[in-house]
Amino acid sequence: MHSAQNDKPDVIIREVALRDGLQSEPGFVATSDKLRLIHALAAAGVVLLETTSFVSPRAIPQLRDARELMDRVPRGWLCHEVMVPNLRGAREAADAGADRLIVFVSASETHNRKNVGCSIEQSMADLGAISGLAAAGNMAVAAAIATAFGCPYEGQVDRSAVLAIARRFVQAGADRITLADTTGMANPKQITQTVAFFKDHLPHTQICLHLHNNRGIAAANLYAGYLAGVRMFDTSLGGIGGCPNVPRAAGNLATEDVANMFEALGVRTGMDIDELIRAAGLLESILGRTLPGQVMKSGASA
Repeated sequence: MHSAQNDKPDVIIREVALRDGLQSEPGFVATSDKLRLIHALAAAGVVLLETTSFVSPRAIPQLRDARELMDRVPRGWLCHEVMVPNLRGAREAADAGADRLIVFVSASETHNRKNVGCSIEQSMADLGAISGLAAAGNMAVAAAIATAFGCPYEGQVDRSAVLAIARRFVQAGADRITLADTTGMANPKQITQTVAFFKDHLPHTQICLHLHNNRGIAAANLYAGYLAGVRMFDTSLGGIGGCPNVPRAAGNLATEDVANMFEALGVRTGMDIDELIRAAGLLESILGRTLPGQVMKSGASA
């Protein structure tokens, strides 16, 4: 275990390769390989994992081993966050020992229907029951709002509509809101303005950014978010992933690339870049193809 994780980092990097990344893979990755990746990430100093999602195995067959994986994950120093679409998923995640429930909904009606097969209002209907379940199990709840910066089907998304969804989550007990650029439509100016808007209206709620790299400017968007005061970011080992319900989707920002950038800026991540590169190499060997991450090819800056 890398000792740097004992120091309080300046930014928190949430690793999402095991959920967001692997759900987009054409084939199923064995549970044993997922566990190898978790141990490699932990050795690099990762402590916050989006470990899996309790969704229909017909919809996302790549995550059909969610319960088996949760039964076998290392505990203690790792925080296992689990994404759930509804009350049924939340019950399964709670029963499997999730540390935190991530409830997701799209800000775009069309994307929500394509993603989870129901309206935004139907997605939000379980919120009170999920919050009660989480409170009873002493679990934290966070919200993830997809297409928060634009939708491939509806175009621009009204910032006030995103805030209205976020407020309902906060009122139900969520202590963190992830704003997801699911489509890679955001730009740095939009990120800056949106973060300021949310900090003004929800000053006591932690904001996390989840930025896809569809148009090649996710790193610029991430840095804009950092300058605007965001201190938590979702990244994916090797840069794998992308929303299955976005046409021509590209991947995420690579964890090792983001960690390298921050460390080069003197912003502590608590991560070991060399160990992240090893973990990305392991993932590349498991998937059997070259991954989009750059630092794994070129090495750390220093």
